[in-house]
Amino acid sequence: MPAAKPKPKVVRTSLAKVPTGIQGLDEVTGGGLPKGRVTLVCGRAGCGKSLLGMEFLVHGAVEYGEPGVCMNFEETEEKLTANVASLGFDLRDLSKRKKLLVDFVSIERNQIAETGEYNLDGLFIRLAHAVKAIKAKRVVLDSVEALFSGIVDSAILRSELSRLFRWLEDQKLTAIVTGEAGSDTLTRHGLEEYVADCVISLDHRVSDQISTRRLRIVKYRGTSHGTDEYPFLIDEEGISVVPITSLVLNHKALRDRVSTGIASLDEMMEGKGFFRGSSVLVTGTAGTGKSSLVANFSSASCARGEKCLYFTFEESPSQILRNMRSVGLNLEPWMKKGLLHFNAMRPTSTGLEGHLAVIHRLISQIRPSVVVIDPITNLVSASGSYDIKSMLVRLVDFLKMQQITSIFTNLTFAGDPQERTAAAVSSLMDTWIVLRDSKPNGRPRRELYVLKSRGMAHSREARELIVSKKGLELGLVLKDHLLASAVEGPSAVAAS
Repeated sequence: MPAAKPKPKVVRTSLAKVPTGIQGLDEVTGGGLPKGRVTLVCGRAGCGKSLLGMEFLVHGAVEYGEPGVCMNFEETEEKLTANVASLGFDLRDLSKRKKLLVDFVSIERNQIAETGEYNLDGLFIRLAHAVKAIKAKRVVLDSVEALFSGIVDSAILRSELSRLFRWLEDQKLTAIVTGEAGSDTLTRHGLEEYVADCVISLDHRVSDQISTRRLRIVKYRGTSHGTDEYPFLIDEEGISVVPITSLVLNHKALRDRVSTGIASLDEMMEGKGFFRGSSVLVTGTAGTGKSSLVANFSSASCARGEKCLYFTFEESPSQILRNMRSVGLNLEPWMKKGLLHFNAMRPTSTGLEGHLAVIHRLISQIRPSVVVIDPITNLVSASGSYDIKSMLVRLVDFLKMQQITSIFTNLTFAGDPQERTAAAVSSLMDTWIVLRDSKPNGRPRRELYVLKSRGMAHSREARELIVSKKGLELGLVLKDHLLASAVEGPSAVAAS
C-alpha cells in the first residue's frame, strides 16, 4: 500500500489592518479597517457616518501617529469643527500641528454634466495635494453622493467609483467613504458596496418610541469578522460599539471568595460568601430588603478597597444614600473616596441596547470589581422578558470575562411562585437568593433562602431576615419551613 502523501504546508497570512481607536469597533472587526484599502460606511441621515469618519481620523492622528485628510462635500471646515468640538475634538489644533487637514469642496448638481468625458481628475489632483501637504495615511470622503449627484448612467458611475477606490489604494491610503442609504439598497446608487473591500452599515431605528443605534459589518474581504448587529452609543465621548457576546464559554472561574457584607449570610455559604466574578440574583416581593442586601454587599466591597459601580433604575443616588442610613449604612464616605459610583437612569430613557452600551462604557472607564443592577424588573416591563434575557446574557458574559462580581435584583409579586418572574434570567445566575414576606401566627416577618449557589455546599434552610437600624442580620433557622415548601417545587429545581 503506497504511503500517503504529506499534506502541503499551508501558510496563512493575516490581512494588515489599521485600528480605528473607536471603542468596540476594533474588536468586532478583528483589529480595525483594512490597511491601504477603502471602507464604505453607509446609512441614513443622522446615523453617525460623519462622526465615525472623524473619529477614525482624530484617533489616527492623536493615538497612532497617522495624519489624516477629510474631504467634505457637504459641511464647511468651520461648521465641522464646531460640530465635533462638543466631543472634545480640537480640529483647529490638529490642523496647526499638521495632523489633520479638512478640505471643503462645494459641488453643485447643475455643475455636473453627464457626458462620456466625465471624470474625477480634478478631485485626484486636489486630494493628492492635501495628502502630500501633511503626509497623510488616512482619508475620509464625506459623502460620495455629492460627487455623483447628477450622474444616472450606471456604467459611468461604476467606472468612476472604481477609479476613485483604485486611486486611493494606489496611494496606499486607508480610506473611509461615506454613502447615503437607498430605499432598497445599502447605498443610494447600489454600486458602492460592490466596489469597496469593507462595508459597514449604520442604522438608527425607533421601536415603541425608543431609539436604538446598530452597526453591522456587511462584508470584509480577506478576513473573518463579526456578522451580528451590534448596538452602539453616541454620547459626549463619541461612538462606542458593544460586541454581542463571546462565541465560546471560556471565562475563567475564580476560586477566591468575597463577603456578602452580612456575616450570617456568609455562614450559609461555607462561611466565605460569593465566588469572585460570579453572578448573583436577589428576588423578592416589595419591601423584603433586596436593595438593602445589595447595598451591604456594595459597602463590603468598598471596605476591601474595591470599586463598585451601582446602576439604579428606580431611585436617585441621594435617595439610596438616605434610605440606607435607616439600616445602619453610610455609603457617602465610599463615594467621596471614589470607590462607589452611581449611575441612575430611567428604563425608558433608551432601548435595552442603549443601556447595554452605557454599562459597557462605564465599566471600561471605572474598572470596577463589583457591579450592581437594581432592579432588572423595570427593564423587563419596558421591553419584554425575551429581550431582557438576550441583553442580560451578553451583559453577564461580559462581566464574567472581566472577572467582575455582579448582583442583580428582581421584583416578584405576592402569591406568585418565586421562580415565575425570575425564570427568564435565573439560569444565567450562579447564586440565587430568595426573599419574601410571611405572617406566621399573624406576626409579619422577612425570610431569606439561598435557592442555589453553584460550586459550594450552601445552606438550604430558611432564615429570618432582620432589618433594623443596626443593619441586616439573619435570625435562627425557621422551624415551619414555609419558605422551603413554597420554592422547592419541580420548576424551581429545574431552574437551578
